[in-house]
Amino acid sequence: MKVFLKYIMIPLLLALACVAGAAWYWAKTPVHMESDRVDYLVESGSSPRAVAKNLQNNGVKINERAFSLLARISKQDTKIKAGAYEIVRGDTPYTILQRMVDGHMLQSSVTLIEGWSFKRIVKALYEHPDIANSIQNISTKELLEVLNINHSSPEGMFYPDTYIFVPGTKDIDILRRAHIATNQVLTKEWKNRSDNLPLKSPYEALILASIVEKETGHGEDRFRVAGVFINRLRINMALQTDPTVIYGMGDKYNGRIRKKDLQTDTPWNTYTRVGLPPTPIASPGRAAIHAALNPEEHNYMYFVSRGDGTSEFSKTLAEHNRAVAKYILRRKKN
Repeated sequence: MKVFLKYIMIPLLLALACVAGAAWYWAKTPVHMESDRVDYLVESGSSPRAVAKNLQNNGVKINERAFSLLARISKQDTKIKAGAYEIVRGDTPYTILQRMVDGHMLQSSVTLIEGWSFKRIVKALYEHPDIANSIQNISTKELLEVLNINHSSPEGMFYPDTYIFVPGTKDIDILRRAHIATNQVLTKEWKNRSDNLPLKSPYEALILASIVEKETGHGEDRFRVAGVFINRLRINMALQTDPTVIYGMGDKYNGRIRKKDLQTDTPWNTYTRVGLPPTPIASPGRAAIHAALNPEEHNYMYFVSRGDGTSEFSKTLAEHNRAVAKYILRRKKN
């Protein structure tokens, strides 16, 4: 019996050793690739075999059965993390598996700029090569419901910031993150606002902040500009701010505002209507929101751009008219 076992077991063990050696050699041998780099998305719940099959479809030549066996033997078949990964020439099956188990994913980013309209934000998401489009065929009403936005418009509801994400992320998911960020910033700023502001809600603060955002990018002027609008709101005086007129014009705006445009009524025309417009006109950043809720206290009622990014402030209409003549009319003549 001992002799029999000797002649049976030794060859069997040698065979198993050869198989194990071959398997290890395969696991450590670079896979054949049709290109130097392949970006690959692992769907949630994918099995090792499904991963290998999809890799094959993306130009990475890897044995499905062997890859599945490697994952099972190494007890990592249930540890593969969903996400986007980069596979480069020289990667081995073991390297690929370990990267997916460790979650060393690709990352991309998109930046939403202060003062962008919702239309501009959607355009940026649509044109980003790493973002999956999902909102082009749904109505505004459906979008608002999906994102749990309790207002009539998505304008101003998405916080301008840089968002890091895994390639393949849907645009709706980035919008959701941006909306949550807006709520967080607005809630904090509203809680710490100045006393006795003529603003009834955080949403009204967001509307005013969007106007401040579009009127000036100069840090020192934001609080003073906000103060002008607060002064006007307190006495029920029209805000008379050009960015709201431009927003109300929509696609009709061609780069300049005529007297006719100032006199053409729209819900956002603050020359023809008193008070805040019905919605924000852009996405304000934290600085504009903070300024709107903590305006400078002063007696200024007017301001005009000096043409260098700063503004000239006036207390009376006569002073304002002189400032307009100095900074606007003279500039037009030149």
